[in-house]
Parts: sequence; structure tokens; C-alpha cells
Amino acid sequence: MSKENTTNAAPVKKSGGALFGAAFLMATSAIGPGFLTQTSTFTSQYLSSFATVILCTIILDIIAQANIWSIIGVSGMRGQDIANKVLPGLGFVVAFMVALGGLAFNIGNVGGAALGFNALLGIPEKVGCIIAGVIAICIFLSKNATGVMDKVTKVLAGIILVSIAIVAVASKPPVGEVAAKVFMPDNPSTLLFPMITLLGGSCGGYIAFSGSHRLIDAGISGPENIQHIRKSVLTGIGVSGTVRILLFLAVLGVCTAGGAAAAAQVAGASNPAAEAFRLAAGEIGYRLFGIALLSAAITSVIGAAYTSVSFLKTLHPFIAQNEKWFVIGFIAFSTLIMAILGGAAKLLIVAGSLNGLILPITLGVMLLASRNKKIVGESYKHPTFLIVAGVVVVCLTGFVGLKSVPNLLNLFK
Repeated sequence: MSKENTTNAAPVKKSGGALFGAAFLMATSAIGPGFLTQTSTFTSQYLSSFATVILCTIILDIIAQANIWSIIGVSGMRGQDIANKVLPGLGFVVAFMVALGGLAFNIGNVGGAALGFNALLGIPEKVGCIIAGVIAICIFLSKNATGVMDKVTKVLAGIILVSIAIVAVASKPPVGEVAAKVFMPDNPSTLLFPMITLLGGSCGGYIAFSGSHRLIDAGISGPENIQHIRKSVLTGIGVSGTVRILLFLAVLGVCTAGGAAAAAQVAGASNPAAEAFRLAAGEIGYRLFGIALLSAAITSVIGAAYTSVSFLKTLHPFIAQNEKWFVIGFIAFSTLIMAILGGAAKLLIVAGSLNGLILPITLGVMLLASRNKKIVGESYKHPTFLIVAGVVVVCLTGFVGLKSVPNLLNLFK
């Protein structure tokens, strides 16, 4: 067992708040502007058949994150340190990829918060960018930054859930049709791409590590805490999965009630989720979307900054000693870029492609580490079914990720 693991293990009774905080940090990191846009766009395209994708994505998400959280939790080491143990130097590559993807997404998250302010209060987007950045920075300037972060993510997750649930009820989705299609979708062969895309947005890049690194920082690690760690990850996936289902139902209700014209209107909108909310509940729905998007974007800014820096801080003592200021600088730089340049479409496309490449690499590293006694210790045995299921996820995401490489390279021409 690693020395870090034995020193970081802590009585969970005293750290229950951290367990829930980690779960909600991961969930709200996943529920960002891209999450809302992807789910709304694909729902308008595939309608009730998209229920199959939602279900499969949640199952694959559980497999991927249960593997990652378990190995990190048992070892007491962060993802990049485990990667360096598996193959010297690999951790530096993983840290760079995760941090780069996190930065690109964070620029988009700040932009999403600005759109949320605009929809809710009519605030100009550049002003909204700055306000969002200042809010996130203030959280990390507080004396108990991680405690405040835990509380903020819980509250905002609740706001997101309630806002989307209201619109889901108002749109009156065809629940019976969804139940019939979930196991018998139309044209199932066309659903692989959206499924992998959603999976990358649910646990790709920094997202899968946000909660597990939070637990390491809280001192919750070791085999004695493995059940609590797995309960935490399932809680987080339950929250993000519930939001995904409610959003799917809300958009589906709009598209089925309005027919092909409504579906085309949602799919063709610059902001599909906002359009769906407006069609479902009028001006009130649009304001509710503003609340949901603002909450989702702010929490994603927090999660991306915190986790990206957590991947860098063990690479050099100076970063670890000044972690708070690096997080603040990360947010400030993201805010500045968005405020100056406005839309960062290319960065978001690059980040999305990187997510498709990062997930099979990071999950593959964890699977290799799962039976390495120098990493997980002598007493822990990682469940075989999780390893087998994890290999399936690695192959699926790796295949789609490799297919995306040519498109990624074209962006730099």
C-alpha cells in the first residue's frame, strides 16, 4: 500500500459532507452547457429512440467511473500519479491532456454562464462572463474554499433539478412511448455515435476525476472506505443521470407535441435547450432555462478549474503550495479569453475530441493499475466484472476516439 494511502485514510463519519460534496462536484461538472446542448440536439433528432442512448450512457458511465474512483480511492493517489506508476512519464502526458481539455471547456463554461445571465436577466454576454468569473473566483478566495465549493455545488444541483423538472412536467412527454422504445429503438445502429458523445460529456476528460480527487483532498481513501467511495460515485451519477432523463423528457415532450416542425426548430436553434424550454413553457420556461444554464455553467467552471489544477499540483511543489492561486488564475484566464474573443467554438470542438481520446487512455490506465499491488496494496482485489466491463468501455470509446483524430487534426490546418 502506498504511504499516501495510509496517511490519508480518515473516518468517514467525520467526512460525510465530503462524500456528498465529491458526488455533487462530479455531477455538476458533467452538467454543463455542452451537456444541455448535446442532450437537447440529439433528442430532437432521435426522439423516443434516444431513451436507449440515455440508458446505455448511464450504465457505461457507472462502469467507467466505478473503476476510476475505486482505484484512486484505494490507492490514495491521484490519476496522474497512478499513470506514472503504470508507465513512467505517462502521468505527465495525462495531466497535460486533462488540463488542456479542462481549460478549453472552462472557456465554454464561462460563455455558458454568460448566456444564462442573458436569458435570466438580459445582461450583455461580456458582462455576464466577468460576473461569472468573479463569482467562481470568490468561492476559491474564501478561507474554507473546498467546504464552500461542496455547499455551492449541492445547492446549484438542486436548482438545476427543479428547473428542468418543472419544464419536463409542462411539456407532457409521451412516457408510454419512451418505455416501449427504450429496449426497441428505431435504427439502433445509428445510436452509437451519440451514445459515445454523451459518455465523453458525462465522464470524459477531467469529469471522472473531479469527485475522486476531491475525496483524496478530504483524506478519504484506502480499502476500508471503498464502499463509501462507490456509494459516492453512484450518488453523483444518479444526480447527473436524473437531470439527463428530465431534460430528455422535457425536450421530447416539445418535439412530439409540435411534430416535425417543432423538432426541426429545436434542432436548428443556436441554443436547442433554450428553444425547447421556450416552446414548452413560454417566457417562464425561457427564464427557467436561464437559471438552469447559469447554475450548470458556474458549477462546471468550479469543477473544471479545481480538477485541472489537481492534475498539475503533484507535478511540481510550487503548484501544490500555491494551489488556490493557480485555480483562481485558471478561472481568470478562461474568463479573460471568453470576454475578449467571445465564442470559442474551435476550442470546444478540440476539447470534445480530446475527451474522446482521454477517456479510453485514463480508464485503461486504471484497469492496468487495478491488479498492481504497488498501487492498490496487497489486500485489495478489484472486482473482475468491473475490469471486464471496463475493457468493453475502453474499446468502444477508443474506437470512436480514433475515428475522430482526422477531424481533430483538420482543426489545426
